[in-house]
Amino acid sequence: MERNGLDNRNRERKVGNWVGGISSFLLISFFLVPAYLPADSVPELSGRANAFDYYSEDSWGNIQSDNSKEVGHNQSEHGIFAWGDLDPYAAFVYGFGDLNCHNKAERSWEINGNQMPVCVRDVGIFLGLAIGGFLFSRRGLNRWTIRDSFLSLCPDSYMQSVYKNNRRMLAMLAIAGLFVLPMALDGFSQLLFASYESNAMLRLATGTPFGIFLGAFIAASFSARPALFSLDPTRVILPSGSRFQIPVDEEE
Repeated sequence: MERNGLDNRNRERKVGNWVGGISSFLLISFFLVPAYLPADSVPELSGRANAFDYYSEDSWGNIQSDNSKEVGHNQSEHGIFAWGDLDPYAAFVYGFGDLNCHNKAERSWEINGNQMPVCVRDVGIFLGLAIGGFLFSRRGLNRWTIRDSFLSLCPDSYMQSVYKNNRRMLAMLAIAGLFVLPMALDGFSQLLFASYESNAMLRLATGTPFGIFLGAFIAASFSARPALFSLDPTRVILPSGSRFQIPVDEEE
């Protein structure tokens, strides 16, 4: 029997490996695609997050002429780029980056003279996503709720007082703050102070823990399945001998 009271943790392994595997595929692709494309074929870019800016030569990113250092720049000074003209694999990777990242050149690495599909912080986030997913596949447990499934990553011996005093939400928020706050502080500092610009290693260092938290949380979300306990919360084994209880009005 596993630490949660179930006979196996097959679902947790599968979900964690999917999260880690997909994140690893994208992470490797971010480095591989610019490496095999012709040298200097991807110029310096500067687009918007959550929008396609460089699909074709007529797309928003290629027709910009603003050098204000905000969103966009005079793309004609750097060269036109259209990921829609690339091979399917490269087009998918650069299209993914175009949609999900601002693609600012000063915040991105170059490989083979080609700007990477995502910025350095996003590289850290996907590295963290892979770590978080694979970590959950090794240690994570379905403990009915998303919160308790996430907390299963911590050794039960460390969680005795947390469960004994029912401080599970506080523990969850503390972990979230520890992993998410560094990136939030770094990002907001850049917005609030015009003179502040974090370097590549700081972006990587703050993006990775955020990704670890996000990867583990996603895996916990897909692993938490009350149905596997026959919808009986009292069957869930928790640290310190704690047990979920069915409310009295539901028992009646």
